[in-house]
Amino acid sequence: MAWAYYLVSRLFGFTFGLKLMERGEQSAQQNYERLKPLLDNALSIAQDEKEHEDALLGMLDEEKLQYAGSVVLGLNDALVELTGALAGLTLAFQNTKLIALSGLITGIAAALSMAASEYLSTKSENTGKSAVKAAIYTGIAYLATVFVLILPYRVLENYYVCLGLTLAGAVCVIAVFNYYISVARNEAFLKRFTEMAGLSFAVALFSFGVGYALRRLLE
Repeated sequence: MAWAYYLVSRLFGFTFGLKLMERGEQSAQQNYERLKPLLDNALSIAQDEKEHEDALLGMLDEEKLQYAGSVVLGLNDALVELTGALAGLTLAFQNTKLIALSGLITGIAAALSMAASEYLSTKSENTGKSAVKAAIYTGIAYLATVFVLILPYRVLENYYVCLGLTLAGAVCVIAVFNYYISVARNEAFLKRFTEMAGLSFAVALFSFGVGYALRRLLE
């Protein structure tokens, strides 16, 4: 089991790995609670363990978490903008190669624009964070999301199936990222996930309708 936590920590950072491990330790604290009638000091042991863990985890200050806001900006903008764009393009073009090409061009241009905006924003805020790193995190998060969302249009021919898989991919990206943040920052998963997913799907639905209307209008 130790190798699994080591691998997770290498991939997602030691803060995430330690806090994920700490969630597993909660079962040990529950066992202490059950032993309370038998051992007078069991409850105090459990409380001391929790306080020590909280103090240690609270001291962690990892770069990945410092720039989580930049990652959120890149992911959220890519999910909202590109799911909407691909939905509209699907109805307007009805050609997977053309949709993929248009989406890729739009995504790359938007990623560069978002990275530049994050650079200027971070530099003007004087928060102590590196403006260059913030821009890189935003741009990489945006581009990674773009490639995930466009991938179905590169490998399949049915554009409706591609759109469905793109939306499913968006849900997976939202779920994975929000789970990471919920563990690393001890925040509620469901609220963040519902908010991001709802916004992305609302924009996609609206764009789908716009694409349908424009296609009917121009036929």
